[in-house]
Amino acid sequence: MGVAYRRGRSKWPLRTPEKFGCVDSRFASRTAKPFAKGLGVGIYTFLRVNVAGFSHSHYRGCFEVVFPCSPILCLWLRNIRVWIKQLSVRKHTSAAKVLAKITPATEVAPAESSNQKPPVQEQGITPRSQDFNAWYLDDYLNIKFKETGHSNMYFPQFIPYSFIEKEASHVEGFSPELALVTVGGGKELEEKLVVRPTSETIVNHMFTQWIQSYRDLPLMINQWANVTRWEMRTKPFIRTLEFLWQEGHTAHATPEEAEREAMQMIDVYTKFSYEQAAIPVIPGRKSRVETFAGADRTYTIEAMMGDRKALQAGTSHNLGQNFSRAFGTQFADENGQRQHVWQTSWAISTRFVGGIIMTHGDDVGLVLPPRLASVQVVIVPIWKKANEKNEVLEAALSVKDILHTAGIKVKLDDSDQRTPGWKFNFWEMKGVPLRIEIGPRDVSSRSVVISRRDIPGKPGKIFGISMESSFLIPYIKEKLDEIQSSLLDKAITFRDSNIVDVNSYDELKEAISQGKWARGPWIGSDEDELKVKEETGATVRCFPFDQPPGPKKCLMTGGPADEVAIFAKSY
Repeated sequence: MGVAYRRGRSKWPLRTPEKFGCVDSRFASRTAKPFAKGLGVGIYTFLRVNVAGFSHSHYRGCFEVVFPCSPILCLWLRNIRVWIKQLSVRKHTSAAKVLAKITPATEVAPAESSNQKPPVQEQGITPRSQDFNAWYLDDYLNIKFKETGHSNMYFPQFIPYSFIEKEASHVEGFSPELALVTVGGGKELEEKLVVRPTSETIVNHMFTQWIQSYRDLPLMINQWANVTRWEMRTKPFIRTLEFLWQEGHTAHATPEEAEREAMQMIDVYTKFSYEQAAIPVIPGRKSRVETFAGADRTYTIEAMMGDRKALQAGTSHNLGQNFSRAFGTQFADENGQRQHVWQTSWAISTRFVGGIIMTHGDDVGLVLPPRLASVQVVIVPIWKKANEKNEVLEAALSVKDILHTAGIKVKLDDSDQRTPGWKFNFWEMKGVPLRIEIGPRDVSSRSVVISRRDIPGKPGKIFGISMESSFLIPYIKEKLDEIQSSLLDKAITFRDSNIVDVNSYDELKEAISQGKWARGPWIGSDEDELKVKEETGATVRCFPFDQPPGPKKCLMTGGPADEVAIFAKSY
């Protein structure tokens, strides 16, 4: 797969991001729009490029694809403005000139004077030989994916229906959620196209062409993309008709390698949840009923939301050889024998954004973990008289420069169209972890007032903090770390206080009726599991990796059980 020009053109202009109002209807469900608008969430068109190289009849030639992204929490990308500077306008007179000028990005030297502008370095479109990640900016997850040996690519959004049909359990599991394209260009298509619900099928179509020998393995890729699933009952961020995610796909020579990969990636998600999002997820294995369609085993991270419902925050699937046998994805081993590859897939989506909102948010609005907040500190200058404005703004700008230089994500709200009180409420709703207030008295005393978002009202206010950089920088960093730890500790306490250990089905039903999670020994059949769901509304969320020692008896059958399972209601 490679990036190509539009057919018939020698030049292809790169488009800069465009904001479509508050929410672009293409990327949000009908019910999600007003909710997102209230939070001030904007959704951007990130980049338009052409993709070519697929041999299937529906993909001959070139076609345009769109890379969407949301700036909220910087979960997917960091600062778009940096991206614009790094990938600014290029002009090339021919394809040969493009290829000739492809070089690794280098830092532009600073201008010698304020009147002299730094030279603009021209770059071509990223060739296939380079990591497709050049179209994205690194964030925590992307860095982890690259550290574990994965490369970023992009696959088509429209998938031939025949691909979906090749894996029986896969098509059975996804049929109710598929969106189909039957007409294109005013003509009925020879074969229906499925709007991507997930990419195992199209990935395997390409794997069969890329994998020939054991020397081609392991093949480990990831893509950041949008997905469509025809949800009948939408819920903002949690269940939407279209959502954004990353999905990893890997192929291995042995089942042991595939299992290690599946476990490694669920561990990456677990650490991200704890260390970055301050969400204390429970990692574990899904039951047979809840296993991904087409997988041998599914691993999950389950999070408890503020209403005590469970959220499946991320999954990693050991696909075995199910898809490789369906698509004929084989390799020649060291003895020259043809073998089917062993595969995994794993994903985390914008559902996680909803998880952050519902784990930490309160009646005022968002409460963001500092490590994910796009703005960690907001500075609100306060003045009443005109002659106070300049000295207050000067002090506020000085504080901003001090924090920015220290690597803290800071914003100065120096607009004079709104009152300080309005700004306080606005940034509290946005969930900014720390607010710095600077007034005339603070300027005189060379100090500031700091308010913590996680501790509302006067208890969260600290007065008389010195403006001196030697004191202010370590103090702010310490408070951000305190907020991060406090949010995690609070979420752990809430989760643990709402999990009940049960030893009988009656106890399970009682716990679920109280809105809690039930944890108990389980070896029940698929029919028993469906009975629990029908009678209580709860499902087996997972068999936790962390299991209690000692003998156990199944809460349903009374037989010996090796594991405990967690039951809970979900969205």
